Amino acid sequence: MNYVRLRPLVSAIILTGCSSAAFAQLGTNLSVDVRSLALGNAVTADPPGISAVHFNPAALTKIEGLQTDLQGIVANFDIQREFSVPAGYNVFGYSDDPMVCNDGPEVAADLCTDFKGTVNGNVEYASLYVPGLKKMVDLGPGTPVAAPTAGIAYNPPGSKATFATAIYAPLIAGFGAENGNPGNYMGQQVALERITYLSPTMAYQVNDELSIGGGIGMSYQAIALKTDLRFPNELIGMLRMIDEVVCTPFKNNSDIITDILLLGMCNAQEGMNPFNKFGQMQLAVEQSLSPSYNLGVLWEPREDFSFGLVYQSAAKMRLKGKYYIENGNASQELIKGLMSSPTGQILAAILGFPSAVPAVESGLVSMDFEYPAHMQAGIKYKIMPDLQVNFDVGWTDYSAWDKFAFEFDRQISALKIAKLLSSDIGDTSLALPLVFKSPWNFGIGLEYSATDRLKLRAGYEPRTSSIPDGKRNTMVPINGAQLFGLGVGYRFDADTDLDLSIGFLRSRDSIPANTSSLANQTGVNNILLNPYAGLNVKTDTKITILGLNYRTRW
Repeated sequence: MNYVRLRPLVSAIILTGCSSAAFAQLGTNLSVDVRSLALGNAVTADPPGISAVHFNPAALTKIEGLQTDLQGIVANFDIQREFSVPAGYNVFGYSDDPMVCNDGPEVAADLCTDFKGTVNGNVEYASLYVPGLKKMVDLGPGTPVAAPTAGIAYNPPGSKATFATAIYAPLIAGFGAENGNPGNYMGQQVALERITYLSPTMAYQVNDELSIGGGIGMSYQAIALKTDLRFPNELIGMLRMIDEVVCTPFKNNSDIITDILLLGMCNAQEGMNPFNKFGQMQLAVEQSLSPSYNLGVLWEPREDFSFGLVYQSAAKMRLKGKYYIENGNASQELIKGLMSSPTGQILAAILGFPSAVPAVESGLVSMDFEYPAHMQAGIKYKIMPDLQVNFDVGWTDYSAWDKFAFEFDRQISALKIAKLLSSDIGDTSLALPLVFKSPWNFGIGLEYSATDRLKLRAGYEPRTSSIPDGKRNTMVPINGAQLFGLGVGYRFDADTDLDLSIGFLRSRDSIPANTSSLANQTGVNNILLNPYAGLNVKTDTKITILGLNYRTRW
């Protein structure tokens, strides 16, 4: 794995924003089963084949003999990001941000005289994190993300028990852009994966109406990120003002008196600028074995009606990975300047600042992470002999994401400085408050039996956001979303079925300037993750999912 520039505190925070937003909307049932996708995931009372391992293990009792499922799902990400300047835009009196300002170096004004208007930072291609290689792979423009899955189930003759296991992906998403893309400050490449590679499950038919089931899922979890970094912030704007206004007369005429009075800050060869790129980082954390369990109940008192209930447990993990830091010149020069003055040294010692910011820092990082628990209930009802309606209600415990905690294996210079801004930061640790919500969601699906062999399906699932309004960002640009599904199922014979489905997820979001502490708020306490401070941000995300399932009884 090749590592590039980062500041570790920022890397941890960006990783947090990435993982939280992604799981909040992408982590639920988009890449598990194609029939479920077509029905808006309203299948708790009507789970499809071996995918019942995930949706409701109790429904495995509907399988007779030996059955196998082979499935392929591909997803295409079309993510558009827009940035614009509101009236009165400035960061501590500066507005010459080259991302939104056309002014060249010949214009000496601190306020921009010619804004660009709307600036686009669209995603350009799909990316994946490859576990064995421990690196992200660029799939190239127009290439979708693929998720092949498989499963096997067996119901012994005359037995009320059914046994099954499946390989599937509760979450697989990844995307990226080329160098220089304005959206790269919140992820040039992002990859998020949860792959269940073994899921031993058993279902038992209690009587003609009631079935129960349970299983254990053994999963691989990974989060990988490559991003540019910058910090447009009131505090850094003040440091630029000091460098340009206060220090200018002393740049070439400093002496011991001025060094003492000005704390040595004017000795820095490069000043802090809120609009400069501070570097780039690449980081990945993973856990090979992340166990969880599913429990389900299926009640079918009549042929035309059934009720299902499933509980999917949380999975608590300690994701581990590596970081590599190449600190930018501006931060190194700031500390170097303080150390050149006796008063600066005293101030740095009082504040607990490092005596120097090294060019390179590296080591290990770990992250406490919990894949949230989920509960869902649903009904299936045949309103006509050929027309069936499914309705589900679900709840996900995203409130478990009150804060994310990170630990580094050694003292980090950026943390030693940033700890002055928050009680959640230490020399080797960081806890990021998120205060996520636990939303209720519903889904509805229709299935029409056109013939004895052909079934037509449609579904709709509106997804309420778990992300607080003040935490929205462009890392994974999904707030509230809507999922639409269409599908067709064809039975070739008594033992062979083929399902084809297409799903479309759409999310639009507008983040007005100064409304999100993880995107665009100014202020002295928003120094760590606000690359678009003071700017209006809009996102338009479209995810298209296509799936094919081949089911055979032997």
